[in-house]
Amino acid sequence: MHISLTDRLEAWVREKVESGLYNNASEVIREALRTQMRAEATREEKLEALRAEIQKGLDDVEAGRVSRYSLEELKADRDALLSERTSGAA
Repeated sequence: MHISLTDRLEAWVREKVESGLYNNASEVIREALRTQMRAEATREEKLEALRAEIQKGLDDVEAGRVSRYSLEELKADRDALLSERTSGAA
């Protein structure tokens, strides 16, 4: 396999090898790819968890498990929560 890198990426890979952290460019590229794969897996896990929570909310609405909540009530609850956090942190 042959890959082409931008000048900037090539310089970055060279710096990593010259720093002694890696023996060669292939090690740098492999590590970068593994890191990217982990990041993508984590992102997918977070998206799936978010989708599941959204579905729970939609299921609650469909089943009638909802209540009216005004913007004023939401603001009051937010302000109370913030007040508790700031007074508890002191």
